[in-house]
Amino acid sequence: MTQTNPENTTPHKHGIGVHDALDTLVQMRGERHIVVTNQVSSRLWPTLSDHPLDLNYNPSAMGGAIPLGLGLALAQPDYEIIVLSGDGSLLMNLGCLVTVVDSGVTNLSIVLLDNGQYEVTGGQKTPGYNGANYAGLARASGFPCVHHFTEAATWQNEAANSLSGTGPRFVWLTIRPQPGDYGKSVGRPIQKQMARLRQQFRADAQ
Repeated sequence: MTQTNPENTTPHKHGIGVHDALDTLVQMRGERHIVVTNQVSSRLWPTLSDHPLDLNYNPSAMGGAIPLGLGLALAQPDYEIIVLSGDGSLLMNLGCLVTVVDSGVTNLSIVLLDNGQYEVTGGQKTPGYNGANYAGLARASGFPCVHHFTEAATWQNEAANSLSGTGPRFVWLTIRPQPGDYGKSVGRPIQKQMARLRQQFRADAQ
């Protein structure tokens, strides 16, 4: 396991820029990677990627992206699913980590964007701002592949490896808060996103 800062003692202001974190994923994602975003990531991802397998989920449904990704992983075992979740969203639904492991899926990766804030609601600190060990939570839940990155260069160098080990996988990124540095919508309406996703499934099945 790559764990550069196991106790989360590094202040968030010294973490990875969120654009750098997401751009690394854009560069390494494969043609059969479904990327599910939520909250802040759902507003930033469309500015970096316009792939048929992008699903920029309702940005107000905190805690819902990981269960959605799990459903996709179970229903579409021939695809790799990457779920981008904020720390605030994960804290709304910590039980989903146990559910993911219990499901037996191996084609699901959770990438936690931990900026220590409920950013879209005003920048309030999350309960785990300066103490939660998310890698420890993932390991205790049974994830076989757990990584933690606090520097952009290390994340860029290790992203492909950390997302290709035995799944399910959990990658914790310490992110610098960048309040307001995102779009105000998720790009295409969700109905159009789902239609495009179904169309891509049919095309891939031919």
